[in-house]
Amino acid sequence: MSAGRDRVRMQPDEVGEFLATHRKVQVATVNRDGSPHLTTLFYVLREGDLAFWTYARSQKIRNLERDPRVTCLVEDGEEYFDLRGVTLTGTARLLRDEADVRSVGTAVADAMAGGVDLGEAGAAEVERQVPQRVGVVVTADRVASWDHRKLLG
Repeated sequence: MSAGRDRVRMQPDEVGEFLATHRKVQVATVNRDGSPHLTTLFYVLREGDLAFWTYARSQKIRNLERDPRVTCLVEDGEEYFDLRGVTLTGTARLLRDEADVRSVGTAVADAMAGGVDLGEAGAAEVERQVPQRVGVVVTADRVASWDHRKLLG
C-alpha cells in the first residue's frame, strides 16, 4: 500500500464513528448482465454491520437474491481536502422475518427523521410497509477508508 493511502486511511475507531454519524449509503449490487446497479438509501448500524430496508420487489433485492455480493459507500465532503469516506465490500443477508424487518425499518425511519420523534403516525407507517419490505444486513469482508483532511496536518 502506498504511503499516501496510509496517510489518509481511517483507524478502525474513526471508521466506526464515521459510519455511526452518517445516514445515507450508496449501495451497489450486480445486475444479471454483470453491470452495477447503484442506489442511495438510509442506513443504520446493527451490531456493527450496516443495515437498511427496501422493497422486496426492488431491483437490488432481485440482484441480491441471485448474487449476495454488495459494495456500500458512505462519503462526505465537497472540496478535495474535505473528502472522507468508507467503502464496505461484502455479503448481504436478507431478513424476511417480519420482526426483523420491523426492527430495521423502525431504526432506519428514526435515522431518516434525524432525531425527531415520529410518534404513533411514524410507527403506523413503518408497520404498514413491513409486509412489502426486506431488511438487508451487510457483512463486510473488506473495508477501505479515506480522510483527506489528514493531508493538511
